[in-house]
Amino acid sequence: MNFFRTAILLAGLTALFMVIGQLIGGQIGMIIAFVIALAMNVYSYWNSGNAVLRMHNAVEVDAKNAPEYYEIVRRLAIEADLPMPRVYLIQNPQPNAFATGRNPDHAAVAATTGLLDVLEPEEVAGVMAHELAHVKNRDTLTMTITATIAGAISMLANFSLFSGGRSNNALGMIGRIAIMFLAPAAAAMVQMAVSRTREYSADRLGAEICGRPLWLASALDKMSRTAGQITNETAERNPASAHVFIMNPLLGLRMDRLFSTHPDTASRVAALRDLAQEWGTTAPQTLADLGASRSGPWS
Repeated sequence: MNFFRTAILLAGLTALFMVIGQLIGGQIGMIIAFVIALAMNVYSYWNSGNAVLRMHNAVEVDAKNAPEYYEIVRRLAIEADLPMPRVYLIQNPQPNAFATGRNPDHAAVAATTGLLDVLEPEEVAGVMAHELAHVKNRDTLTMTITATIAGAISMLANFSLFSGGRSNNALGMIGRIAIMFLAPAAAAMVQMAVSRTREYSADRLGAEICGRPLWLASALDKMSRTAGQITNETAERNPASAHVFIMNPLLGLRMDRLFSTHPDTASRVAALRDLAQEWGTTAPQTLADLGASRSGPWS
């Protein structure tokens, strides 16, 4: 089913790419756009994960240079029955994180320095469990491919404004301006559809992986109060990648808030708190406390 959804998504984004090409350059423009889209689909499958990591200047870390962070991910990967992902750190004061990669065997997780500075270890574990849930659900391929192609659609739409377009293009300048705004909006709507329902699913599975829904609830609550006060300049320059993050990294400096890729944080926190009550885990125990009462990676 995930393969089918990914195929439908790729087909839709490719069609949008071709329509823009046709409006800019007629039949030749459409053919060129198709060839570019085909090449990008192949590239995205194999390299979209690394492209997102490079976009945000992520640096790979290990047990030597980030021991606590790396150990949290290692233990969670064991609990989730996943291969150990590559672990990355992003020098950015905004607390945030994401997962990427085409499948669990080629996955990577990344956290900002702001996340590690602001959150307690238990809250970091809740966030990284959420990211590993995306890996386990195989969301990462779809999300990173969407980020890559949506970014290309935005660039092509901007190019349409400065290109002469077809000589017989009846839409003229007004049409090109419309393309510049409507095409990115359409791509953003696809990102919304991809991201919103998957965030709730990853929240729940992440809670199952770490065993404590309140760890992630506490992290989301703290991040929502902090992230909105700190500009993530890299994300603002590359809004097409916003939906891969656990928390929307955009401050709405342009029109991004109109097409938010994330569900309401308060609703996510409430769902996690309800889950904690359902499980009878109303107190957010520490990693050490949990290890005394539960077998597994925390012991």
